Amino acid sequence: MSKEFKAYESKSLSLKIDDIDEGSRKVVGYLSAFDTLDSDNDIIRKGAFAKSIKERGVESSSNRQIAHLRNHDWEHQIGKFLEIYEDNFGLKFVSQLGRSTKGNDALLDYQDGILREHSIGFNYVKDKISEVEDSNNPQGKYYEITEVKLWEGSGVTFGANEFTPVLDVAKSVIESDYLLKLNNEMESLVSAIKNGKGTDERLHNIEMRLKLIQTKYNSLIEQLEPKSVKQFTQDNEPNELELMEEQKKEILIKLINN
Repeated sequence: MSKEFKAYESKSLSLKIDDIDEGSRKVVGYLSAFDTLDSDNDIIRKGAFAKSIKERGVESSSNRQIAHLRNHDWEHQIGKFLEIYEDNFGLKFVSQLGRSTKGNDALLDYQDGILREHSIGFNYVKDKISEVEDSNNPQGKYYEITEVKLWEGSGVTFGANEFTPVLDVAKSVIESDYLLKLNNEMESLVSAIKNGKGTDERLHNIEMRLKLIQTKYNSLIEQLEPKSVKQFTQDNEPNELELMEEQKKEILIKLINN
Protein backbone atom coordinates (compact mmCIF):
# COMPACT_ATOMS: atom_id res chain seq x y z
CA MET A 1 0.00 0.00 0.00
CA SER A 2 1.40 3.42 -0.95
CA LYS A 3 -0.77 5.49 1.39
CA GLU A 4 1.26 8.10 3.26
CA PHE A 5 0.74 8.55 6.99
CA LYS A 6 1.30 11.68 9.05
CA ALA A 7 1.26 12.20 12.80
CA TYR A 8 -1.97 14.16 12.49
CA GLU A 9 -4.38 14.31 9.57
CA SER A 10 -7.29 16.56 8.66
CA LYS A 11 -10.17 16.43 6.20
CA SER A 12 -12.54 19.31 5.49
CA LEU A 13 -16.17 19.24 4.45
CA SER A 14 -17.92 22.07 2.63
CA LEU A 15 -21.49 21.89 3.89
CA LYS A 16 -23.86 24.44 5.33
CA ILE A 17 -24.63 24.36 9.04
CA ASP A 18 -27.97 22.67 9.61
CA ASP A 19 -28.98 24.94 12.47
CA ILE A 20 -27.66 27.71 14.74
CA ASP A 21 -29.67 28.62 17.85
CA GLU A 22 -28.48 31.88 19.38
CA GLY A 23 -30.49 31.38 22.58
CA SER A 24 -29.16 27.93 23.44
CA ARG A 25 -25.83 28.56 21.66
CA LYS A 26 -26.19 25.24 19.87
CA VAL A 27 -24.76 24.45 16.44
CA VAL A 28 -25.84 21.43 14.39
CA GLY A 29 -24.06 20.09 11.33
CA TYR A 30 -21.78 17.43 9.85
CA LEU A 31 -18.07 16.87 10.43
CA SER A 32 -17.63 14.28 7.67
CA ALA A 33 -19.55 12.60 4.86
CA PHE A 34 -19.60 8.93 3.89
CA ASP A 35 -19.11 7.34 0.47
CA THR A 36 -17.59 10.45 -1.11
CA LEU A 37 -14.20 10.57 -2.83
CA ASP A 38 -12.17 13.35 -1.22
CA SER A 39 -9.00 15.23 -2.17
CA ASP A 40 -6.84 12.60 -0.46
CA ASN A 41 -8.30 9.95 -2.79
CA ASP A 42 -10.10 8.45 0.20
CA ILE A 43 -13.66 7.21 0.65
CA ILE A 44 -14.77 7.00 4.27
CA ARG A 45 -17.40 4.36 4.96
CA LYS A 46 -20.12 4.38 7.57
CA GLY A 47 -18.80 2.83 10.77
CA ALA A 48 -15.37 4.44 10.48
CA PHE A 49 -16.02 6.62 13.55
CA ALA A 50 -17.91 4.07 15.63
CA LYS A 51 -14.98 2.97 17.78
CA SER A 52 -13.86 6.55 18.48
CA ILE A 53 -17.41 7.53 19.43
CA LYS A 54 -17.64 4.57 21.79
CA GLU A 55 -14.27 5.25 23.39
CA ARG A 56 -14.24 9.09 23.39
CA GLY A 57 -17.78 10.18 22.52
CA VAL A 58 -20.06 12.31 24.69
CA GLU A 59 -21.47 9.27 26.51
CA SER A 60 -18.05 7.80 27.28
CA SER A 61 -16.31 8.18 30.64
CA SER A 62 -13.07 9.24 28.96
CA ASN A 63 -11.43 12.50 29.96
CA ARG A 64 -10.14 12.68 26.37
CA GLN A 65 -13.48 13.15 24.72
CA ILE A 66 -13.68 14.28 21.10
CA ALA A 67 -13.16 18.05 21.22
CA HIS A 68 -14.82 20.92 19.35
CA LEU A 69 -12.02 23.24 18.28
CA ARG A 70 -11.38 26.07 15.89
CA ASN A 71 -8.81 25.52 13.15
CA HIS A 72 -7.47 22.38 14.91
CA ASP A 73 -6.00 24.54 17.68
CA TRP A 74 -5.92 22.61 20.95
CA GLU A 75 -5.69 25.89 22.86
CA HIS A 76 -8.83 27.14 21.11
CA GLN A 77 -11.73 24.96 22.24
CA ILE A 78 -14.92 26.77 21.26
CA GLY A 79 -17.58 24.39 22.53
CA LYS A 80 -18.53 20.99 23.78
CA PHE A 81 -20.18 18.28 21.73
CA LEU A 82 -23.56 17.30 23.16
CA GLU A 83 -24.13 14.70 20.46
CA ILE A 84 -21.87 13.11 17.89
CA TYR A 85 -23.09 10.15 15.89
CA GLU A 86 -23.16 8.49 12.49
CA ASP A 87 -26.23 8.58 10.28
CA ASN A 88 -26.57 7.43 6.69
CA PHE A 89 -25.03 10.64 5.35
CA GLY A 90 -22.05 11.14 7.61
CA LEU A 91 -20.77 12.14 11.05
CA LYS A 92 -23.34 14.49 12.58
CA PHE A 93 -22.89 16.67 15.64
CA VAL A 94 -24.70 18.93 18.05
CA SER A 95 -22.40 21.28 19.95
CA GLN A 96 -23.00 23.92 22.57
CA LEU A 97 -20.62 26.84 22.20
CA GLY A 98 -18.83 28.09 25.29
CA ARG A 99 -19.45 31.43 27.01
CA SER A 100 -15.81 32.46 26.83
CA THR A 101 -14.61 35.10 24.40
CA LYS A 102 -13.59 32.33 22.01
CA GLY A 103 -17.01 30.72 22.24
CA ASN A 104 -18.80 34.05 21.74
CA ASP A 105 -16.63 34.87 18.73
CA ALA A 106 -17.33 31.45 17.25
CA LEU A 107 -21.09 31.93 17.67
CA LEU A 108 -20.95 35.25 15.82
CA ASP A 109 -18.72 33.79 13.11
CA TYR A 110 -21.10 30.86 12.61
CA GLN A 111 -24.01 33.27 12.31
CA ASP A 112 -22.15 35.52 9.87
CA GLY A 113 -21.00 32.62 7.71
CA ILE A 114 -17.32 33.13 8.52
CA LEU A 115 -17.07 29.66 10.03
CA ARG A 116 -18.74 27.82 7.19
CA GLU A 117 -17.00 24.47 6.98
CA HIS A 118 -15.85 21.72 9.30
CA SER A 119 -12.79 19.54 9.43
CA ILE A 120 -11.83 16.48 11.44
CA GLY A 121 -8.50 15.87 13.17
CA PHE A 122 -7.67 12.17 13.16
CA ASN A 123 -5.21 9.35 12.59
CA TYR A 124 -5.53 6.59 10.03
CA VAL A 125 -5.66 3.00 11.29
CA LYS A 126 -3.28 1.19 8.98
CA ASP A 127 -5.06 -2.16 8.84
CA LYS A 128 -8.40 -0.46 8.18
CA ILE A 129 -7.43 0.92 4.76
CA SER A 130 -8.03 -0.98 1.54
CA GLU A 131 -6.62 -0.05 -1.86
CA VAL A 132 -9.36 -0.40 -4.45
CA GLU A 133 -8.69 -0.43 -8.19
CA ASP A 134 -10.94 1.93 -10.12
CA SER A 135 -10.58 2.54 -13.86
CA ASN A 136 -12.72 5.68 -13.58
CA ASN A 137 -10.33 7.26 -11.11
CA PRO A 138 -7.48 9.33 -12.67
CA GLN A 139 -5.08 7.62 -10.26
CA GLY A 140 -6.48 4.21 -11.14
CA LYS A 141 -7.41 3.51 -7.53
CA TYR A 142 -8.81 4.94 -4.32
CA TYR A 143 -8.51 4.10 -0.64
CA GLU A 144 -11.47 2.75 1.29
CA ILE A 145 -11.35 3.84 4.94
CA THR A 146 -13.31 1.73 7.40
CA GLU A 147 -11.87 3.10 10.67
CA VAL A 148 -10.02 6.18 11.90
CA LYS A 149 -8.99 7.50 15.30
CA LEU A 150 -11.04 10.69 15.69
CA TRP A 151 -9.62 13.30 18.07
CA GLU A 152 -11.54 16.47 17.28
CA GLY A 153 -13.86 18.33 14.96
CA SER A 154 -13.04 21.91 14.03
CA GLY A 155 -14.89 24.86 12.63
CA VAL A 156 -12.70 26.23 9.83
CA THR A 157 -12.78 29.35 7.69
CA PHE A 158 -11.39 27.62 4.63
CA GLY A 159 -11.78 24.02 3.58
CA ALA A 160 -8.18 23.60 2.43
CA ASN A 161 -5.90 21.39 4.49
CA GLU A 162 -4.63 23.72 7.21
CA PHE A 163 -1.48 21.64 7.67
CA THR A 164 -0.17 22.18 4.13
CA PRO A 165 1.34 25.66 3.82
CA VAL A 166 1.05 27.48 0.52
CA LEU A 167 4.14 27.61 -1.68
CA ASP A 168 4.76 31.32 -0.99
CA VAL A 169 5.01 30.58 2.71
CA ALA A 170 7.40 27.72 2.07
CA LYS A 171 9.67 29.92 -0.06
CA SER A 172 9.92 32.62 2.59
CA VAL A 173 10.17 30.30 5.56
CA ILE A 174 13.95 30.50 5.81
CA GLU A 175 13.93 34.28 6.03
CA SER A 176 11.22 34.25 8.69
CA ASP A 177 12.91 31.55 10.81
CA TYR A 178 9.57 29.77 10.90
CA LEU A 179 11.17 26.35 10.96
CA LEU A 180 13.17 27.29 14.04
CA LYS A 181 10.04 28.63 15.71
CA LEU A 182 8.25 25.36 15.06
CA ASN A 183 11.23 23.43 16.35
CA ASN A 184 11.39 25.54 19.51
CA GLU A 185 7.72 24.91 20.15
CA MET A 186 8.25 21.18 19.62
CA GLU A 187 11.09 21.31 22.16
CA SER A 188 8.84 22.99 24.72
CA LEU A 189 6.04 20.48 24.21
CA VAL A 190 8.42 17.51 24.45
CA SER A 191 9.78 18.96 27.69
CA ALA A 192 6.25 19.39 29.05
CA ILE A 193 5.41 15.76 28.25
CA LYS A 194 8.65 14.62 29.90
CA ASN A 195 7.84 16.56 33.08
CA GLY A 196 4.37 15.03 33.12
CA LYS A 197 2.87 17.77 35.29
CA GLY A 198 -0.80 18.66 35.30
CA THR A 199 -3.97 16.76 34.56
CA ASP A 200 -4.28 13.95 32.07
CA GLU A 201 -6.42 16.27 29.94
CA ARG A 202 -3.62 18.87 29.83
CA LEU A 203 -1.06 16.25 28.79
CA HIS A 204 -3.45 14.95 26.13
CA ASN A 205 -3.83 18.47 24.69
CA ILE A 206 -0.05 18.87 24.66
CA GLU A 207 0.30 15.54 22.86
CA MET A 208 -2.21 16.60 20.20
CA ARG A 209 -0.50 19.97 19.71
CA LEU A 210 2.81 18.17 19.26
CA LYS A 211 1.33 15.94 16.57
CA LEU A 212 -0.09 18.96 14.76
CA ILE A 213 3.18 20.92 14.88
CA GLN A 214 5.17 17.92 13.68
CA THR A 215 2.87 17.66 10.66
CA LYS A 216 3.26 21.38 9.90
CA TYR A 217 7.03 21.01 10.17
CA ASN A 218 7.18 18.02 7.84
CA SER A 219 4.87 19.73 5.32
CA LEU A 220 7.20 22.72 5.17
CA ILE A 221 10.28 20.55 4.76
CA GLU A 222 8.62 18.74 1.84
CA GLN A 223 7.90 22.03 0.04
CA LEU A 224 11.28 23.68 0.57
CA GLU A 225 13.69 23.55 -2.36
CA PRO A 226 16.82 21.47 -1.67
CA LYS A 227 19.00 24.58 -2.03
CA SER A 228 17.00 26.37 0.66
CA VAL A 229 17.33 23.44 3.05
CA LYS A 230 21.06 23.28 2.38
CA GLN A 231 21.42 27.01 3.06
CA PHE A 232 19.39 26.61 6.23
CA THR A 233 21.74 23.93 7.53
CA GLN A 234 24.80 26.03 6.70
CA ASP A 235 23.53 29.17 8.39
CA ASN A 236 22.61 27.69 11.79
CA GLU A 237 24.56 26.30 14.69
CA PRO A 238 24.56 22.51 15.21
CA ASN A 239 22.50 22.75 18.40
CA GLU A 240 19.73 24.46 16.41
CA LEU A 241 19.70 21.61 13.91
CA GLU A 242 19.51 18.71 16.35
CA LEU A 243 15.77 18.44 15.83
CA MET A 244 15.43 14.70 16.37
CA GLU A 245 17.57 13.81 19.39
CA GLU A 246 16.94 10.41 20.89
CA GLN A 247 14.37 11.54 23.45
CA LYS A 248 12.33 13.43 20.85
CA LYS A 249 12.57 10.53 18.43
CA GLU A 250 11.15 8.14 21.00
CA ILE A 251 8.23 10.45 21.81
CA LEU A 252 7.41 11.31 18.21
CA ILE A 253 7.62 7.67 17.07
CA LYS A 254 5.26 6.74 19.90
CA LEU A 255 2.82 9.48 18.85
CA ILE A 256 2.89 8.41 15.20
CA ASN A 257 2.20 4.79 16.11
CA ASN A 258 -0.66 5.60 18.49
